[in-house]
Amino acid sequence: MEFLGPQSTQEEPKILCCECGTLISPNPANMCVACIRTRVDVSEHIPKQVIVHFCRFCERYLQPPSTWMACAPESRELLALCLKKLKGLNKVRLVDASFIWTEPHSKRIKVNVTIQGEAFGTILQQQFVVEYTVHYQMCEVCCKQKGSDGEAWRALVQIRQRTIHKKTMFYVEQIILKHSMHKSAMNIQETEGGINFYYNAKNNARKMVDFLHAVIPCQYKTSQELVSHDIQSNVFNYKYTFFVEIAPICKDEVVCLPVSVSKHLNHMSQVAICARISDNIHLIDPVSLKIGQLNANQYFCEPFNAICHQKQLREFMVMNIEPIYQQGKQFGAHSHKHTLADVWVLPLNSLGTDDQEIHTRTHLGNILQCGDYVLGFDVAHAVVNNTVFDKIKPSQLPDIVLVKKIYPEKIKRNKGRNFHLKHLRNNSSSETVTEDEDYNDFLEDLEEDPELRKNINLYKRQKPQWMAEAEEVLAPKVGLEELLDDLVLDPADTDEHGNMLTEEAGI
Repeated sequence: MEFLGPQSTQEEPKILCCECGTLISPNPANMCVACIRTRVDVSEHIPKQVIVHFCRFCERYLQPPSTWMACAPESRELLALCLKKLKGLNKVRLVDASFIWTEPHSKRIKVNVTIQGEAFGTILQQQFVVEYTVHYQMCEVCCKQKGSDGEAWRALVQIRQRTIHKKTMFYVEQIILKHSMHKSAMNIQETEGGINFYYNAKNNARKMVDFLHAVIPCQYKTSQELVSHDIQSNVFNYKYTFFVEIAPICKDEVVCLPVSVSKHLNHMSQVAICARISDNIHLIDPVSLKIGQLNANQYFCEPFNAICHQKQLREFMVMNIEPIYQQGKQFGAHSHKHTLADVWVLPLNSLGTDDQEIHTRTHLGNILQCGDYVLGFDVAHAVVNNTVFDKIKPSQLPDIVLVKKIYPEKIKRNKGRNFHLKHLRNNSSSETVTEDEDYNDFLEDLEEDPELRKNINLYKRQKPQWMAEAEEVLAPKVGLEELLDDLVLDPADTDEHGNMLTEEAGI
C-alpha cells in the first residue's frame, strides 16, 4: 500500500454565479460570461447601419472628407473604406472582418465584424453584422463634366481656323496628344470649326494657349464674364474665354503674297506655295526655289489668304520633263530638297485630244517622271477674287503652278497603311480606312513628309490578311522604326472614361 503525502498545490477557489448558479472563478461582477453577455453589449457604441456614397459615372466611393477611391466589389480597399466609416471602432479591438454576399443590384453591402471588449474586468468577444446602404452621389469631376448648368467650368479655350478643310486641325490634335496637354481639361468638345477645351482653373487654360502659340502660328483674344460677386468680402467670380485663331494657311495651298511680304522674303515671287506648317509658315517659290518663313506676328501684321485650296486643284499628267541643273548666281535662302525643272503637262480631261501641251516650271523635278500624275493650279483659266492678285501683270504669272504629286490606286493605299493615330475625345485609336477625304489627305501628308512626322506619335497597326495586296502600291510609306507599339487594353481593365485601372482600383 502506497502512502500519498499532502498535496503541495492548492486548488483555486470557486464561487457560484449570482444569476444562474454556475460554478465559476471569482470576478468583480460575480457572474459567468454568459450572464455578462446578456447584460452588457460591447458593440453598443458601434452603428449597425451606415451610408456610403458612390459615384456611378466614374464608379468611385467617397472617403470623407473629399477623397474618391476606385474599389472593386469585395476588395481589400472597399473593406478598409467600410471599416473607416464605423465610429467607435477605436474603443474596441478588431479581431476579424469579412464580406457577406449580397445581390449586386440591392445597393447593400454587408460586413461581418468580430470585436473584443472589456466588461467588469472580463474580455468579451462579440460578432455582429453591419449593413451599408449605397447612395448615389456625383463626384466633383463628374459633376463638372455632366453638369448642364454651364457654370462648372471656369476657363474655356476655343481653337478655330477659317478654312474649308480640317487638315491643320488634325495636326493640332496630334501635337496636343503627343505632349499630353489635354489631361488637365475637364471636357473636350469638337465643333464644326475647331475644338473647345473646358478647364476648372484659368492657369490651365493659359498653359494651353501658350503651348499653341509656341507650336503653330496663331493669335488669341481674351474675354471674361462676371458670374457672382460677394459684396461683403469684395470677391469677384469670373468665367474666362480664350479665343485662339490659327492662321488660315495650310499645307499645299497656293498663296498670293503682298509686295512688302515678297520683298521681305528674299524677293520671291508673289505666287508661292505653302510647303509646311509648323511654328512658322514655310513658303517656297516654285519658279526660283526661294524659300521663306513667316511667324505669327509677321503674318497677322500683314495677313494674306490662299488663292487656291487643295480641293480646287486640277489633275494633270506629265508628258515631258527636263531638269535644270545650271542656274545663275543665287542670293538668299534656297531649297536644297527640291530640283527645278521644265515640265510639259496635259489636263486629264484633255488626254487623247489635239490640245497642246502646257509648259511650266516646277520645284518637283526630283520626284516627277513622264507619265506621273500631279495636282496643279490652272492660273490661266482660274477666277481669283483677290485684290493683290489682280495687280500682278499677266506676264509675271505662270500658266500652271504644280503643287503636289499624286499616286494612283488611292483606295488600296488607304487600306495598306501600317500605322494609325489617336483622337482627343476618348484617346482611342483611329482607323486609317475612312470616308473623310480631309483625314485621308492628312495621312498621305504624314507618309510623304518625314519632318511632319517628327511631331506626331504613329502607332503600329495590326494588318489583316487582305492588306498584303494593298502593300503593292508604289507610294511613300512610313518605316517600322518610326512606329510605336500601341497598348491595347481589355474593356474589363478600363473604367467608364477609358482610364486604366491600377492595383489600387481593385484589379
